[in-house]
Amino acid sequence: MGRMALLQLGDIAPDFDLPALIAGAKKRFHLADHFGKQNVVLAFYPLNWEAVSAGQMITYQAEREKFLAQQAETVGISVDSIMNTTAWERNIGPFDFPLCSDFWPHGEVTERYGVLREQGLLAGAGERAIFVLDKSGRITFRKIYPTDEVPDYREVLGVLAGKIGTR
Repeated sequence: MGRMALLQLGDIAPDFDLPALIAGAKKRFHLADHFGKQNVVLAFYPLNWEAVSAGQMITYQAEREKFLAQQAETVGISVDSIMNTTAWERNIGPFDFPLCSDFWPHGEVTERYGVLREQGLLAGAGERAIFVLDKSGRITFRKIYPTDEVPDYREVLGVLAGKIGTR
């Protein structure tokens, strides 16, 4: 399967339903359930058990109230299994936002968003990428970050508040 093109601003985000941990409990996360209700911040990250990903998710939990104040739910997504994610979350969490497992079929959602790595050391993992979706499910911001960089949560909050232009 070839890499799909990165989704563009204004596109309707592809719907998905993935196994997820929410506050330590195994559930399912269905993106369309949030349309019409709240903004959604999709935070794709390469792998669990990796320091930058841990720092990113810990920051989202610490700043959760600021995201909720912007009527936004944060959703972490990696290609690791739900069992791996459960062990990782118990080690560094708990997190009150969903951590989704895009494990099977491997990376299908990550690929649909155009952020599945096909080459190099992390081939088969996701890029570190943020997509901000408005309440209608349209992409209002998207950015791929270096794998060794924690995305600045203030940038995303600025987008949600309408103070930072979209990309």
